[in-house]
Amino acid sequence: MSNLHTNSTAESFFPPHRTLMGPGPSDISPRVLQALSRPTIGHLDPLFINMMDEVKQLLKYAFQTENEFTIAVSAPGSAGMETCFVNLIEPGEKVIVCRNGVFGERMRENVVRCGGEAILVDDEWGKPVSVDKVEQALSEHPDAVAVAFVHAETSTGALTDAEAISQVARRSNALTIVDAVTSLGGVPLLVDEWQLDAVYSGSQKCLSCVPGLSPVTFSQKAVEKMKARQSPVQSWFLDQSLVLGYWSGEGKRSYHHTAPVNSLYALHESLVILRNEGLENAWERHQSAHRELKAGLESLGLSFVVEEGSRLPQLNAVYFPEGIDEAAVRTRLLEEYNLEIGAGLGALAGKAWRIGLMGYGARKENVALCLKALADVLK
Repeated sequence: MSNLHTNSTAESFFPPHRTLMGPGPSDISPRVLQALSRPTIGHLDPLFINMMDEVKQLLKYAFQTENEFTIAVSAPGSAGMETCFVNLIEPGEKVIVCRNGVFGERMRENVVRCGGEAILVDDEWGKPVSVDKVEQALSEHPDAVAVAFVHAETSTGALTDAEAISQVARRSNALTIVDAVTSLGGVPLLVDEWQLDAVYSGSQKCLSCVPGLSPVTFSQKAVEKMKARQSPVQSWFLDQSLVLGYWSGEGKRSYHHTAPVNSLYALHESLVILRNEGLENAWERHQSAHRELKAGLESLGLSFVVEEGSRLPQLNAVYFPEGIDEAAVRTRLLEEYNLEIGAGLGALAGKAWRIGLMGYGARKENVALCLKALADVLK
């Protein structure tokens, strides 16, 4: 028998125990990891369907919404983004796209691939999206069907005023498409109160679940826009008119795809943890950890990319000292302290680090480890 396709050196993979303080994935609670290892059952099993209903209710709490259409897409946050765009945007439609970092640019790419026309509102990296510029763009393009923006820009650590942008969009009868990948569970995100229409997130940031799921929620206005489509959604897998039959309805559900059963156990557990802690308590824990980290980083001579009023507590972008080999610092942190922090992305590549304090990772011991390890390595 040929050994052509067998790798005789392959053995079981046992990763080291790292402390994850990069831009995601975040540290995962032992409870969530335990949930992941529970027995797999069928994705159409009545018990599993009951659990999915609980996931929907728990996600409604996390998003602070009563939207019936609140589910977890069976793929990472990028698929949540695409889900919103391919279902809501048709060829020829105009979308105001706010770009103040990497993920605003990805929104633009989604609009273009949907055959839409992206009207760009650009802001400097590290700054929040300008509400005035959005208002100006809508006055120049009153036929725009949506305003797309990133609530928490993972590439810079900037927080944008989602409520203010939503008010401006509603005055023009435009939908809002909101990237909440890094904000859900970490800072206030009030979908119903702010009247946001299509919001997507990721499981691996402040929810501290395994990567690979994307919570999404759609307002009734967004659902009506989907139902009124003149052209078919160009993605079969992400076409929500097909997925809805699987996530909704009493009793028997239609088969759409094999759901990631164990990952959904993990999401369920992470959402139970969030509900038991309470959203306000989770937001305050992130702020408290950020304040401690900020004091320590500034005492090391590091400065923040984002000004205080628009700074995310869970994603801290800091400029590193001149004359150091920043990649060597990150490598030493990983090898000597089992600590991961993130490199700069896009315009901040080679200029800044991104230090995450997300979900289960927003703890005093993580802050203490990070500050001690950085102090030692920067010597």
